Amino acid sequence: MQHTPSGGAVPGTAAADSDLMSIGTVLNVLREEFPEVTISKIRFLESEGLIEPQRTPSGYRKFSAGDVERLGHVLRMQRDHYLPLKVIREHLDALERGEDVRLPSVGRQRDGGEGERTGLVELFPEADAPTAARIGRDELLAVAGVDEQQLKEWESYGLVTPLPDGSYDAETVTVAALVVELGQYGIEPRHLRAVKAAADREAGLVDQVVAPLRRHRNPQTRAHAEARTKELAQLAVKLHAALVQTALGVRLS
Repeated sequence: MQHTPSGGAVPGTAAADSDLMSIGTVLNVLREEFPEVTISKIRFLESEGLIEPQRTPSGYRKFSAGDVERLGHVLRMQRDHYLPLKVIREHLDALERGEDVRLPSVGRQRDGGEGERTGLVELFPEADAPTAARIGRDELLAVAGVDEQQLKEWESYGLVTPLPDGSYDAETVTVAALVVELGQYGIEPRHLRAVKAAADREAGLVDQVVAPLRRHRNPQTRAHAEARTKELAQLAVKLHAALVQTALGVRLS
């Protein structure tokens, strides 16, 4: 509750205070749509300047309905678009200033139906981007919210690799966003070399299975090889996630 300099309560603030929520209440509200969200995540987003909840004299956070709505926007843009927090913050700030801004779409859906994230970036929403889209170096830097030195570090560890013409495939945007988000938890690119090595081994295993199909003279058989590759990749990802959950002794979904 706010007070006047003489110590009296400011009229009308009691009702406003009663509408504020504790961080536990906010967590329960958000978990209806975002079951994976945690109190630590909310505090982290506050530390990154995405929200600014009020504080009681004893230091407890108190969230308004606007704070909760903004948190929902942030979590939704992370989940649906794989956008770095810097880009999200700039987008929300622009909206609050009344600017008409477009949100870069990372993780565009393709051939997978509702809700499937594929990592295809659509930097220019007014144009119909092809499925096998590529992204230039400058665009990747802008979307990921990193500088040239950071990108070179990722490349040195093999986390992202440019194509012969210097561009990157669309999935690189998803990789970049995830590397950035892991970095916010103290996991540096050098720590991810083991993850990259494991992914390479899994890809090699899939290649061994489908290589005979890819070399076949029949075009239909070669097309079947591509479909089989996607199926095996999905199974490998699911197995990897299950093994990580088992090793950590937690349930992530």
